Amino acid sequence: MTQIRRIQDAEVAGKRVLVRVDFNVPMKDGQVTDATRLVSAIPTIEHLTGAGAKVILLAHFGRPKGQRVAEMSLEPVAQPLADLLGVAVDFCTETTGDEALSAVADMQPGDVLLLENTRFHAGEEANDPAFAKDLADLGDIYVNDAFSAAHRAHASTEGVARLLPAYAGLAMQREIDHLVAALEAPERPVIALVGGAKVSTKLDLLKNLVKKVDILFVGGGMANTLLHAQGIRVGASLCERDLVDTARAILATAEESGCRIMLPSDVVVAKEFKPNPETRLAAVNDVADDEMILDCGPATVVALAMAMEEAKTLIWNGPLGAFETPPFETATVAAAQQAATAVRERGLVAVAGGGDTVAALNQAGVSNDFSFISTAGGAFLEWMEGKALPGVGVLKDETGVAA
Repeated sequence: MTQIRRIQDAEVAGKRVLVRVDFNVPMKDGQVTDATRLVSAIPTIEHLTGAGAKVILLAHFGRPKGQRVAEMSLEPVAQPLADLLGVAVDFCTETTGDEALSAVADMQPGDVLLLENTRFHAGEEANDPAFAKDLADLGDIYVNDAFSAAHRAHASTEGVARLLPAYAGLAMQREIDHLVAALEAPERPVIALVGGAKVSTKLDLLKNLVKKVDILFVGGGMANTLLHAQGIRVGASLCERDLVDTARAILATAEESGCRIMLPSDVVVAKEFKPNPETRLAAVNDVADDEMILDCGPATVVALAMAMEEAKTLIWNGPLGAFETPPFETATVAAAQQAATAVRERGLVAVAGGGDTVAALNQAGVSNDFSFISTAGGAFLEWMEGKALPGVGVLKDETGVAA
């Protein structure tokens, strides 16, 4: 997967370069409230403008379902982006057609143009060849810098890349290189920490990881299902009892693959799920019928920290408990701080991703200490599940238009 065409290899001077970015940013009352995704696109845009390219930005916003929805226009993004770049960013109220072609024709080398929401067109999510061709007519070169949308085979992420010389932008490259280093060519031993509420939402992830990593720690509500599959009573805890056979199959595959499964040995339980209820620390096999497991206990955190000390690579997806409800963030925060210390003190490669994971690491105050944190959500999860990402596959050397 590292054999992708990279923007550094493209001759872009004077060329019209279509750049797929992720500008699906939080917005309130027509104002961008978090510019993180805009900031991530800056290096690629500056690389291209500095080399004399005409930069044409493609992005989606929200889910307008192929209709023009005023509240989902990308126009409010243009000025915040211009402020970050320190250059003007023109906005076109169309994505394709005569108006877009005219706006592109008026560009000079170094100019930046943002086109309207690609999802205002039904052909975007349908990956319609005609819409992809209309997009391709606007450019000479295509660059994908939106890993977060790479798991979707849409016209602006996959279709157009088959019609123009296609390259990965700098943010896309950084994401791919870190994920390859974590899962496809890692320094071993590798430990994966997977948490969250339900096994059913991460079946493919667990099935893939037990074949790839040396140690797999499962926490959160997911652990309850695996504990139940081993005959341990989990009381009133969240537990997918209908997945017992699946859970046992995952445990068997792990054993066959030489992957050591770690589960909580002690837990924090309560009879009510609410902020700051009365809690009890219990051995994992000592949970009463009316108690819920809501976090891992301190002995589990110590065991996890010791396992991290053995590892050279850590992959993290999901919290260890109900971290959004105090005091059940304790184990997640403690484990995150242990991981951050290992990164700083002995060079542990720590890669994390997923919305809840990012929030938990921010809560623990360690986001800047991890080697890499992916904000890609679905694309990160599908990569970890071992699935092919259409928007990445089309950038590989043997695919698409010859550059």
